Amino acid sequence: MSLPDGLTQRVVFHASYWPVLFGLTVGLSFRVGGRANVPGSGPCLLVANHQSFLDPWLIGNASPRWLVYLARDSLFRNRLFAAAIRAYGAVPIDRGFGKDGLQMVLNQLEKGRAVVVFAEGERTHDGTLQPLKPGIALLIKKAKCPIVPVGLAGAYHFWPRHERFPHPEMLIHKPEGRSIGLVYGKALPTGHYDGMKREPMLADLSANIRVAVDAAEQLRRKPTPIIS
Repeated sequence: MSLPDGLTQRVVFHASYWPVLFGLTVGLSFRVGGRANVPGSGPCLLVANHQSFLDPWLIGNASPRWLVYLARDSLFRNRLFAAAIRAYGAVPIDRGFGKDGLQMVLNQLEKGRAVVVFAEGERTHDGTLQPLKPGIALLIKKAKCPIVPVGLAGAYHFWPRHERFPHPEMLIHKPEGRSIGLVYGKALPTGHYDGMKREPMLADLSANIRVAVDAAEQLRRKPTPIIS
């Protein structure tokens, strides 16, 4: 008898949650805030800025619940790596966040899951928040669920897109600006953007992500790790 879809992944996630979060805190000087802002059940959309290759892993491992995110299908060619990222909610997509990606997210939301999307569409080139892709507005109109703005800070300095390898900063080392902060912002209720046109919607969503990013920047600069 096969296990229900997603059950194996959730078992792996919950079994490894605290060991992995401890490892991130000590090994990468990772600080997290606002975990209580993620709804404990039901569909929700987590909309984040995108600073590094590790962002889905950081957001997923810090969350109090199992998350789903889209990943390009080329990442699934290695069976071991594919099994690892599937365990943490990766869903393969071959055409980026277009029509297929939109439908994939909606399908996951219909199953009552929490889905991470990166509103900029790609990793930042300079560490700053880039303009949001117009497609995120269409997704929000169709999603009909709470939206949690997510802010990452320091992940770009840890692993910028133009670098082949990351530059870790352990908690015991003297800070050099590569510690990472992540904040889950206050959830925007279902219907928050009803009736709003695309440009004002994108501006408001960008402002909410920016608040979370600024909070993450402050958090990562604190002398001791905080998990709230």
